[in-house]
Amino acid sequence: MPSSHIASYFHLVFSTKDRHRWILPEWESRLHSYLGGIVKGLDAMPLKIGGVEDHVHLLVSLKSKHRLDYFLRDLKADSSEWVHKEITRLFDWQKGYGAFSVSPNAIDAVARYIENQREHHRGVDFKSEYVGLLEKAGIAFEENYLW
Repeated sequence: MPSSHIASYFHLVFSTKDRHRWILPEWESRLHSYLGGIVKGLDAMPLKIGGVEDHVHLLVSLKSKHRLDYFLRDLKADSSEWVHKEITRLFDWQKGYGAFSVSPNAIDAVARYIENQREHHRGVDFKSEYVGLLEKAGIAFEENYLW
């Protein structure tokens, strides 16, 4: 076969440093839009972006050329720099991230999950949500080292 065909979808999750509630509603949508622009600039496809004051979720489609750790490094660094220039110096992302592979037939469900973050977090804090995502994905972890 002369060409390659790849479906590579990821649900990415990362928080503000120490889960500070720095992402304010007044500029949250601007941040989400900027994150989408960075994703596009990295030659990937943003499918859904959302979150609340202390973290973000992105559903992205990556190409075979992408190296996940470099992709996230650039995404976080570029967006943090933008927040510092445009919004406030009081902002940093937490080190680390969650990256969960998504089956093509689960894209719509993950997109709805991200879209409904504000409602979801009326009853669940980020720590509980993140631990639940790790457990659902079968990722071993020691909670002492998550935060």
